[in-house]
Amino acid sequence: MSQQTDTVDPAPEWEFDEEVARSFDDMLARSIPQYETMRRAVFDFQRAFMPREGGRLTDLGTSRGESVAGAIDHFGSRADFLLVDESKPMIEEVRRRYSDRENITIQHRDITTRFPSAPANIIQSILTLQFTPINYRQQLIQGVYDALRNGGAFIFVEKVLGRGARLDDLQDTFYHALKRDNGYSYEDVSKKKESLEGVLVPVTAQWNEQMLEEAGFRHVDCFWRWMKFAGWVAVK
Repeated sequence: MSQQTDTVDPAPEWEFDEEVARSFDDMLARSIPQYETMRRAVFDFQRAFMPREGGRLTDLGTSRGESVAGAIDHFGSRADFLLVDESKPMIEEVRRRYSDRENITIQHRDITTRFPSAPANIIQSILTLQFTPINYRQQLIQGVYDALRNGGAFIFVEKVLGRGARLDDLQDTFYHALKRDNGYSYEDVSKKKESLEGVLVPVTAQWNEQMLEEAGFRHVDCFWRWMKFAGWVAVK
């Protein structure tokens, strides 16, 4: 007599599809610790590095454009914005949001094969490079450095690995508890983690800093960190 065992279907691989695009801002607010603090710090650096006479801000992995919304309102027509994303649903959302703004260019492109090389005063990557294959990341950061004008800034936020397995696992435990406090169930957290395996691939903070330095950045500082999330500003 054969034994029957219960099986659980694996979570589908994470995609930036229509459903994710519609709920993305709420998802970030409930999933990223100190989210508003991080966004405010990004905005402060955007203001600090945009010349008074205006310039360009390039947003890599813009999603719905939320990480540049404050800058768009603040700078108005004296700045140009280049918003780039690989996801068609995300691009459709951001086009609906900013279709009437002549100073905003929106591009659907894969930055690993067609990096936007337009000269910029600010380039930002907010939780984006972690979704690109590791073997492309150094060339992407090099592309950022090459596209920045002298004195320009790269604002870079990523999920990171801890320096050792024990502390990494402990920080994961704290992070998952935070997500449950924000309304996600144990099942939600487990499925999300499974769906992101092999899609979101973080590296250590030290590795990210080394890539920035190898690209040519000589002024690099971490401006925000909570457990396994960190943000840097790198100046050319």
